[in-house]
Amino acid sequence: MIRSMKTPNKQIQIIIVGGGFGGVRAARLLSRHRDLSVTLISDKPVFAYYPQFYHAATGGARDESSIPLAELIHGTSIRLELDTIATIHPDQSTITGTSGREYRYDELILALGNTTNFFGIAGLADYAYNIKSIEGAEAFKAHLHHQLIVAKKPELDYIIVGAGPTGVELAAALGEYLSRIVKLHGISAPKFHIDLVEAAARILPRSSERESRAVERRLKRLGVRIFTDAVVQGETPDTLQLRGKAIASKTVVWTAGVANSPFFHENAASFTLDLKDRVVVNEYMEARPHVYVIGDNAATTYAGQAETAIADANFVATDVVRRLDDELRRPYRQHRPSSVIPVGQGWASARYKRLQFYGYGGWILRRLADLIGYLDIEPAPRALA
Repeated sequence: MIRSMKTPNKQIQIIIVGGGFGGVRAARLLSRHRDLSVTLISDKPVFAYYPQFYHAATGGARDESSIPLAELIHGTSIRLELDTIATIHPDQSTITGTSGREYRYDELILALGNTTNFFGIAGLADYAYNIKSIEGAEAFKAHLHHQLIVAKKPELDYIIVGAGPTGVELAAALGEYLSRIVKLHGISAPKFHIDLVEAAARILPRSSERESRAVERRLKRLGVRIFTDAVVQGETPDTLQLRGKAIASKTVVWTAGVANSPFFHENAASFTLDLKDRVVVNEYMEARPHVYVIGDNAATTYAGQAETAIADANFVATDVVRRLDDELRRPYRQHRPSSVIPVGQGWASARYKRLQFYGYGGWILRRLADLIGYLDIEPAPRALA
């Protein structure tokens, strides 16, 4: 029961900004409380399931990576607003969208996600493909189809920059996808290469060395060429320039960098930002009174992963109710998320706590992880489908 802020005939206004994992999960949880009026504001009408973007870029079904928000909130009391939030006025407890609309909140949860960061490298924003959105993944897939089926001019080198999980997943899937297209359409194609470029000394630089070595062996068996200690210096319409080396290609995919939502930098007077422009939060995930910041935007140890965004949303939804009911609040505890990286069909590297799995067992765990991910944001029948 919500008591402390409630006045007769007036619901407490909960505004949640961001239609990703954290925002949708928090909205669904809080909408179960009848004393709360929950509004979800998103700049897009769809939820993007980004763990499947690599799959969407290589022939996967759009439904696996893009789900209408209206479907996710169907049957709940959540009100959906399509708008881009531009400014915050914490003294007035309002935020304003680019639409000109003003939204008043009693409690505000910000879960805006990341944007692509090209680090100012010349040419990347103009010529590199980006699969960090469903639109980017589909643009890349359309480029491949035009290149192979219409123009019949495949690349000799398809280049993926950034050997984190997304880059590894795409590199492993791309060769198989291209070979399938060539065979299906009877295209006479020269032998092409999939190149994975990483600035660090090894692939998956945030994972253990053991996992990095196992995944590298798997990629090489799939025919992927790996370039480490390779710093990108620029891109032209037909060349990627590395330090000391140039690779001819019109197909470069950038997966290497992200930046915090520009909203926080543009409203820096209302937040404390760390060196990575992420928002500093207290032990209850608050950036300031009545303003929570979760997921990719918060300066927490494991920010940037879907599992972290879900955990943040679970915590904040509980904390809002505890605080409004004048119950004892419990501080946020960070837990290292599990990791499952598919590396080609039927093979994945999976880590759960101290356990590590490779091969088909890891692949099964990835499918289970996807099911759990869908269950976190939608009803069971839809998630199973």
